[in-house]
Amino acid sequence: MKHLKNILAFIGLIAVVSTLIFAVQTNEVEEQPVAKVAEPETTDKNVADTYQISAIEIPKDLNFAGEAVPQEDPEIMERVDREFLVNTYWQSNALLLMKRANKYFPIIEPILKKNGIPDDFKYLAVAESGLENVVSPAGATGFWQIMKGTGREYGLEVNDNVDERYHIEKATQVACDYLNKWKDRFGSWTLTAAAYNAGPAGIQKYMGIQQVDGYYDLLLGQETGRYVFRILAIKEIISNRDKYGFQLEEEDMYAKVPTFKVEVDTAVTNWADFAELYEINYKILKRHNPWLREPHLNNSSRKKYTIEIPNKGYYRVGSTGR
Repeated sequence: MKHLKNILAFIGLIAVVSTLIFAVQTNEVEEQPVAKVAEPETTDKNVADTYQISAIEIPKDLNFAGEAVPQEDPEIMERVDREFLVNTYWQSNALLLMKRANKYFPIIEPILKKNGIPDDFKYLAVAESGLENVVSPAGATGFWQIMKGTGREYGLEVNDNVDERYHIEKATQVACDYLNKWKDRFGSWTLTAAAYNAGPAGIQKYMGIQQVDGYYDLLLGQETGRYVFRILAIKEIISNRDKYGFQLEEEDMYAKVPTFKVEVDTAVTNWADFAELYEINYKILKRHNPWLREPHLNNSSRKKYTIEIPNKGYYRVGSTGR
């Protein structure tokens, strides 16, 4: 019995000591400073100190192909302003257009000049396709967005094997023929540009209904109604990129790879084999000749085709895997 009392007393002592130790530890924890999240320094600075968004100052002498924009008209100026804002502040797209223009304008410009088409129409190609070989939902194709029937009407070969709407020089020549035809009809470059977008029949119809004879007096659908204004904005921004905040050096631009020409007047069984003869691959051959639409050339008529081959040393060509 005595031993039991001693054991119980010892257990009680241990419990008291444990309680005291826990209390001390708890106090120590509670007394430790709590880490605080640093609060931002108070400052008078804001986003505007480093990044500013402002209205665009519109030039006072806007014109398309020498035809003045009626800038005294507030409705016209709202439409102009919209396109300047959209195309200036869509910086990634504007930069890409500037880079591509450096590569392709030197090809387009002399063809326009030879055909008496104002230089401003190179910006129509930018508006149409972004200077890419795109295909619209309606089937318009290439830099100049030429429909299949129009291409054939103006002498292009358009089939599954060869589609010359993808041939930048030939497509630009067709665009020139088309534009000259409708300039003779409308007597105005702005109306001619609108007709390129909406079709000449549509422009003639709207002119008859509304009894006006100028693009800026016509009420048109949204796409064609914005069309010339978009071209005006693209022209101004690309021509004066520093003014609109685009900093590009010559080495930033895309450049055309020098090429030489090879004539082919027979069928070609396999373009990959053909490319290998010139130490390039199929991908590179097609990049320089996008109008070749299949891996072979039928050419049962023995037509003469001109193939562009890049000069040596401009591409890294890996193993053919054979």
